[in-house]
Amino acid sequence: MAKAVEEELQLSTSSPEQRRRYDLLMAGLDLLDQAIAVFDASPKLVTWNKALLRLLDFPESLVRVGTPFEAFVRFNAERGEYGEGDIEKLVAARMASARAFEPHYVERVRPNGQVLAVRGVPIPNLGFVSLWTDVTEQRRAEAVIQEQNARLEARVRERTAELEQANREIDQIAEALRLSEGRMRLILDAIPAMIAHVDAGRRYRFANRAYAEWFGLTKENIVGRSIAEVFGDDAYTTIKPFLEDAEHGERVNYEYARKNADGRLVHARSAVVPDVSVEGGFRGYFVMSIDITEQKASQAALVQAQKMEAVGQLTGGLAHDFNNLLTIIIGNLSALQGKLAGGEGSDYVDPSLQAARGGAELIRRLLTFSRRQMLEPTAVEVGELVRNMTQLLVRTLGETIAVHLQLPEMPIYALADPHQLENAILNLAINARDAMPEGGELTIAVQLRRVDGALAKIGEVVPGDYVQFDVSDTGKGIEPAVLARVFEPFFTTKPFGGGSGLGLSMVYGFVRQSGGNIRILSTPGKGTNVRFVLPETRPLEQAPLAASRQDAPAAALQGPILLVEDEPEVRKVVRMQLTALGHAVIEAGDGVEALALLESIDDIAVLISDTVMPGGLNGHELAQRARALRPALPILLVTGYASEQPVSDDAVADVPVLRKPFDPPALAAALASLTLTDPTTEPSAP
Repeated sequence: MAKAVEEELQLSTSSPEQRRRYDLLMAGLDLLDQAIAVFDASPKLVTWNKALLRLLDFPESLVRVGTPFEAFVRFNAERGEYGEGDIEKLVAARMASARAFEPHYVERVRPNGQVLAVRGVPIPNLGFVSLWTDVTEQRRAEAVIQEQNARLEARVRERTAELEQANREIDQIAEALRLSEGRMRLILDAIPAMIAHVDAGRRYRFANRAYAEWFGLTKENIVGRSIAEVFGDDAYTTIKPFLEDAEHGERVNYEYARKNADGRLVHARSAVVPDVSVEGGFRGYFVMSIDITEQKASQAALVQAQKMEAVGQLTGGLAHDFNNLLTIIIGNLSALQGKLAGGEGSDYVDPSLQAARGGAELIRRLLTFSRRQMLEPTAVEVGELVRNMTQLLVRTLGETIAVHLQLPEMPIYALADPHQLENAILNLAINARDAMPEGGELTIAVQLRRVDGALAKIGEVVPGDYVQFDVSDTGKGIEPAVLARVFEPFFTTKPFGGGSGLGLSMVYGFVRQSGGNIRILSTPGKGTNVRFVLPETRPLEQAPLAASRQDAPAAALQGPILLVEDEPEVRKVVRMQLTALGHAVIEAGDGVEALALLESIDDIAVLISDTVMPGGLNGHELAQRARALRPALPILLVTGYASEQPVSDDAVADVPVLRKPFDPPALAAALASLTLTDPTTEPSAP
């Protein structure tokens, strides 16, 4: 109380400019949405803002200079703000915490459901400041985000928490406005939020350290500069309409982007509060800004992931139907091709069969970029793989493009599907060729890379050792607007018919599915660098050389093949292929019918079944029942889906799967691998 009287006496003897500044600071406190209260060391109430009454529902009779802190605590306890329990114990616990004069932050849910963020900040040797913030809507929004995307929400929550922390530190500025100007500047410089004051002529009169450094300046040399000079023409054009609104007395919020000294695009969100005198004259505005560059990056990653997931779901669902259609087309065309044997009409069949196989390849590419393609990762010696591709790359790129390799002297191994890795490098090389129509240089570099800590978090990979690939060209580069979309499916800058827009999307899908990440740096007119990392692994142990199973002849079957397929046309094509291979065939339209045939026909030699069928018994379940009936029966599963659910039953976990579409040679090879040996043959009795 004595401190308040002393301050009033000081205020009464201060100059008009000091009184105006004090009034301005107190008015600014009352404009805040947060409730603020300052207590002395007693502790007793010294000062507060209007939000204290509005936000905490305290009666006006209670909120006055000199009210003990314990009176507020007891009032809250008696009306149930702290929940059930002995009121004296509740009051004593909170008073003990208050008298400790330690910084604290808690969130409290009021009986009406309102969520308050409560922060206490000690003022050394003087008292403490309490700040209440209504975060009800904010918590409700966070809950919605958690329901939408649990995985990405963790990163968004981290970014949101950082922004909330910045907002709370901005609010601490408002709490410190009643202190001296020197102490206020000290606090302003200690927080990461960006604070500035601009006069009516749009020139800076004050900026804290964070604000000045965000523009590459110091606190001293930013003062006196105009907003246009500090922001630059492009950014200033963006924010100018908002400044005009603020000059008419409106409180405005906006976002803007600018390039920093390193040429990197950074984003900020700003709130501008007009500085209006008591007489109503406009004197400038207060600016509070937050760097939201990381938040923008998280949002962009979320949008990209949602696009990839949407197209991936569509692709995965259509793959089964397309693969069934292509199985019918390829099977019939292969049979017709065999009958024509290069005779009349083969000129029509051959391109049709080639086009159908091209369709199958397109489905595989779609599944690759949507990360639904079944990969076969193994330990790949990347130096050897890149060297072996050089001849192909030289022929593909042409004589006007020089290819340079920067490969490690010692072998290093990446855990990846070698075929997909070759496709990825080839796609990047073709893109580089298209960017260098007049010729240039393509460089492929490979090296080991350790990814830890913040870098692993930013790259969304597990910390550890990786193999880094750099594919660089000296081409025309990529414009920033285009660079932001290069991984989008079906997006292409090539003329109509010149590209499908799946090349980089496929590379992106392959790298992410393999446990790595990819990024592109490009400067228009100077070239492009594509860098991606794949997990490093140990080389596989070399097994003793054995005779190739594919070269061995198929064992003669001593009975018919049971073919199970619910699609009649697909069943017809496969039956035709099996018959052409010299096998007798028994057909079933679903698993239930097939199981009945297995139980009644003893001499069935091989079971070939689709995996997904109606009737309550799918291919995996049929295989389990068949193994229970006949442990020695060879089984081959056929599927048109992008991926299959893992089989938990060890009895059928090793059953091979033939993926649609397939041609007669692929079917013959699958049968040969089944009939070369009988894995269930038992040794003869001694």
